[in-house]
Amino acid sequence: MAKERFEKPTGTQDVLPGAVEKWHYVEAKARELCRRFNYREIRTPMFEHTGLFERGVGETTDIVEGEMYTFKDKGDRDLALRPEGTAGVVRAYVQNKLYGEPDVSKLYYIGPMFRYERPQAGRYRQFHQFGIEAFGAVDPAIDAEVISLGFQFYKELGLKNVQVEINSVGNAPSRAAYREKLLGFLRPMRDNLCSDCQRRMERNPLRVLDCKVDQDKFTDAPSILDSLDEECTNHFAKVKLHLDTMGVGYSINPRLVRGLDYYTHTAFEYKAAGIGSIDTVGGGGRYNGLVEEIGGPDQPGIGFGIGLERIMLILEDQKVELEAAKPLDVYFVALGEEADMEITKQLFHLRSLGFSAERDYLGRKMKAQMKSADRMSARYTAILGEEELNGGVIALKSMATGEQRTVKLEELAQALTRV
Repeated sequence: MAKERFEKPTGTQDVLPGAVEKWHYVEAKARELCRRFNYREIRTPMFEHTGLFERGVGETTDIVEGEMYTFKDKGDRDLALRPEGTAGVVRAYVQNKLYGEPDVSKLYYIGPMFRYERPQAGRYRQFHQFGIEAFGAVDPAIDAEVISLGFQFYKELGLKNVQVEINSVGNAPSRAAYREKLLGFLRPMRDNLCSDCQRRMERNPLRVLDCKVDQDKFTDAPSILDSLDEECTNHFAKVKLHLDTMGVGYSINPRLVRGLDYYTHTAFEYKAAGIGSIDTVGGGGRYNGLVEEIGGPDQPGIGFGIGLERIMLILEDQKVELEAAKPLDVYFVALGEEADMEITKQLFHLRSLGFSAERDYLGRKMKAQMKSADRMSARYTAILGEEELNGGVIALKSMATGEQRTVKLEELAQALTRV
């Protein structure tokens, strides 16, 4: 009977040794940048109650309407794998009463998200996001800080030609006024729009502007910027002023609304070529009503989410060389049973001191072991035979120069430190 062959589920990927080191580098860059900007890490569950996303993301979004992985657990509770990071972070902020802290709560996360959508370049059903959230401040300066952190992340990774697009989606009164203007523009062309646009028109007409199919039909659509009240106009002006002061370039896109319902005031996206038809590599915005919607006090918030798979594709497309993983410090070669036991001792000792070290476990000849050391990019090989063991020494060979010298066994760690 033939054994069943298993393959990874559609829309997922295996990140193998050789590639995973690049992920480590990108994630380390995100963490280091957040340290400099004084954002602290938060880790939330990979699944939450489905209602959290229905309330937090918005029932009229593509995510909630068709992309969430939902299931019932053994207690008949409705749960969902998280499709984005913000709702879970807001839930944790509320449940753990972080709003009681005297300062602005500045948090970041890195982890997997899940959406059932058509897999394509840079888009998977399990994907990874780096995101930040800042709670408690309405100051436009924090909007600019959030935008600048994302921009600096791309810059320090070495990505070229990353563009920042910003817009204001206003407050509730501004959006209500704009909604009527937009519907007046859209209704005469309703029959010529795609089915998604027709469905969105009455429920959430701003989402129509986010359509990729009918984008060319909206060139003359009214701009939401013309419907902003004084508060929204002033807020947006100050965000731009702060970005100008920092030297962060941007362009204004009045049709940028983002795909989630919770945004207010500032909305923004990062654009970069290199992954086919998709050019958005991250984005976010302000969500002043979301904390209260999820059961907390009336606290403002702003944040972004950046897709790491898309980052990896663009890094590859632009041929950006990331810092390589550190080479193996030393590869041990043992000749004989007694030498083998001594190497076991030396290997563990060096690893406990912080060195990276390896040995042969396949019983191969010395020549094959040396080839293995070369494949692992070892800086040195430490060769121990019967003669060396009797003399209490070990031969240390540089793989780069071929130079070989003898050092005392008890001084091997010091020798590796010096070289």
